[in-house]
Amino acid sequence: MIDGLKRLAHFLSGGHWWWGVVMSLALFAGSMVLVTFIVIGWPIDHFRRSGRSPLWAHRHPAIRVSGLILKNLAGGMLVVLGIIMALPGVPGQGLLTALIGLTLVNFPGKTTLERRLISRPAVLKAINSWRARFSRPPLELD
Repeated sequence: MIDGLKRLAHFLSGGHWWWGVVMSLALFAGSMVLVTFIVIGWPIDHFRRSGRSPLWAHRHPAIRVSGLILKNLAGGMLVVLGIIMALPGVPGQGLLTALIGLTLVNFPGKTTLERRLISRPAVLKAINSWRARFSRPPLELD
């Protein structure tokens, strides 16, 4: 991985800086599409204490396990991309992307952390305004 980063740095420093701009814009656009798809897909009671049904609980166990693996991989990727986008000079909604990635990954204490983060007024306002652009009702919290 370090060798790959060195090659990339050498490539970009050799007058190919525009590839960095193209890659940055492509990552920004891709993350915005993915994050938008996830945020507008949440049911309005996604963060309520009433409990969520497990992913594809009514499906065959092999399909359910495959879905959980893919969901966790996508969530991990969004967390990493969100942290990268949170760095100065990198375009994108970093913290929001990382938050949405956390909602996809399974780990102990996840729901408590999600509710604590989503209950912050600035975060909830940003997410609900995003949902409003796609005619989705605002999220309901306890």
